[in-house]
Amino acid sequence: MMDSDVAVAVAAAEAGAAVVRSRYGATLTRVEKSGGDFATEADLDAEQAILDVIRAARPDDAVLGEESGRTGSATADRTWLVDPLCGTLNYAARMPLVAVNVALRTGTDTTAAAVADPFAGEVFWTDGGPAQVRRDGVAGPLTPSAESRLVDVNLDPPFPNDPAFRAVRLLGHPEFVARFRPRVVSTTLAVAWVAAGRRAAYVTDGHLRDSVHFAAGIALCRAAGCVVTGIHGQPLHTGAEGLLVAADHDTHRALLALVREQFAA
Repeated sequence: MMDSDVAVAVAAAEAGAAVVRSRYGATLTRVEKSGGDFATEADLDAEQAILDVIRAARPDDAVLGEESGRTGSATADRTWLVDPLCGTLNYAARMPLVAVNVALRTGTDTTAAAVADPFAGEVFWTDGGPAQVRRDGVAGPLTPSAESRLVDVNLDPPFPNDPAFRAVRLLGHPEFVARFRPRVVSTTLAVAWVAAGRRAAYVTDGHLRDSVHFAAGIALCRAAGCVVTGIHGQPLHTGAEGLLVAADHDTHRALLALVREQFAA
């Protein structure tokens, strides 16, 4: 049995990533979901590989999976949040921009998290201590940096704060254009990239509490020392919710001013 929860998270994320990588480019059956969303056979098979690791190592824990829903004890204090393939539309279009997200929520805290990039061969993780990344067998710390000026903006619905706020309006704002360069990769791998110093910030609307998509990336950013708030600058998962995560306070302040301008309009 694996000794630490973060070792389970990393092993589970890597198991899912192996499936995602092996099925890439194949003709995949789609499973239609609500709101025009869909999963593929790769999503389902990757989630099963992740669940196999978690259930073997932590059989008493509950699991909330993107595809399989909630399983395990309804009264468990420990719940694994699993997103086997974040960026399904990218993947189905043969764009290798996806993430495999695994996080453990103990009570209200995320106590272990891993994000795997199946195609870069990287896995990012934290157990609440310093966030780490491993590639080609070599591990090192995640160090946020705003130097790139790249800001990833999530344009995928839902938009619960519309019409007061739309993330897309940031992209054409003169102050945004003068300071930042937008990116829209449509996968929460970009959240991990903020922790890794490859993005200056990430902005999204939405209700993210217990989100299988965002829990692992948020944990990485917090562990790496990023500034992590809701879109009003408020504590995460309160008020208008959403997510504004930045490499440093200066970047966060600049983006927060642009967000607040929309709400005030």
